[in-house]
Amino acid sequence: MWRELQPIGRHSDSGGYRRFAWSGADRDCRDWFEGQARSRGLSYELDRNGNQWAWLGDPAAGDAVVTGSHLDSVPDGGAFDGPLGVVSSFAALDELRSRNARFAKPLAIVNFGDEEGARFGLACVGSRLAAGELTVEQARQLRDGDGVSLPQAMEAAGYDPDAIGADPERLARIGAFVELHVEQGRALDLSGDQVGIASAIWPHGRWRFDFRGEANHAGTTRLVDRRDPMLSYAETVLAARREASLAGAVATFGKISVEPNGVNAIPSLVRGWLDSRAADQATLDTVVSGIEKAAREYADEHGVQLDIVRESFTPVVEFEHALRDEIARILGREKEADLKVPVLGTGAGHDAGILSGSIPTAMLFVRNPTGVSHSPAEYAAEDDCVAGVTALADVLEGLACT
Repeated sequence: MWRELQPIGRHSDSGGYRRFAWSGADRDCRDWFEGQARSRGLSYELDRNGNQWAWLGDPAAGDAVVTGSHLDSVPDGGAFDGPLGVVSSFAALDELRSRNARFAKPLAIVNFGDEEGARFGLACVGSRLAAGELTVEQARQLRDGDGVSLPQAMEAAGYDPDAIGADPERLARIGAFVELHVEQGRALDLSGDQVGIASAIWPHGRWRFDFRGEANHAGTTRLVDRRDPMLSYAETVLAARREASLAGAVATFGKISVEPNGVNAIPSLVRGWLDSRAADQATLDTVVSGIEKAAREYADEHGVQLDIVRESFTPVVEFEHALRDEIARILGREKEADLKVPVLGTGAGHDAGILSGSIPTAMLFVRNPTGVSHSPAEYAAEDDCVAGVTALADVLEGLACT
């Protein structure tokens, strides 16, 4: 399965993946998912929001156990973020069948659409729509960098955009969702463990900073006469690093748009996107407030107008303790009494976090020896991936089988 997925959407120069929502690479990944489902005799289903489902047993029976993740990527992303969870889900089912496991509940594997938000700027679109956290009207307003709307992109890919919307009936049939993911950090590598359990997802959000100045000639305009928004933006980037460092949080300006974007032109507009995350809400508020205050001071200093828009926000997600504890019990059965499966928090958002407000959710992490993610250097060793599959199979057996 890994070899089949590996070339899809891989850029020849960077070695990273460009599997953006409703693109050709996304279509190929979806075809792969459907093929894996049908080859195992599973019932394949596409929901109203373009999320893919592969069912073992009757979905209508309720109290289903669901696993899976996503197949899309960030620009030039790594191979493991998302796909490891989907591949491991099919492999875990294969493992359970080899054990002759008897299922007492329906089991499903899911591929959620547009988890990374690389094309339309909003993460977890598929799961947000299903959970009602993204309204139909809001979804219809989403546009990519070329001005193509989400409905237009879905229709061009052969899907019905008029069907999108909340899907409470589907979620009501799910008793538990467990998502396996490569760790995006080095906690497991430092502890020497192959697999861990998620405790919570840090609160996080995205803010757009629009610095508006005055376009002018780069060669003839005196420095003292300039209203250069790039200066304010650059100083704000440094302020973000400073505020995050002081608070023990993270803050990143990872995307920028410049107008008129000419080498010999002073910009009229610099638009930068801030991503910030912290272990708790109070800390995150402190960091973002500090960045905003500094940005406004720099803008005033340079005669620049500043507008700040919060484009998305996800509060802290505490995974359901009962499900988390049950998973820890299942995975700890074969360990010595004084050894426990590590439980760790994460600063990365996931579909499991979005769904946690509607259904019981949990996550497993697989060791990432470098801690690198959202990069072609993202990596997990084969034996750790196999350990992840085994752990997921054990969890699914404990939750869904007699």
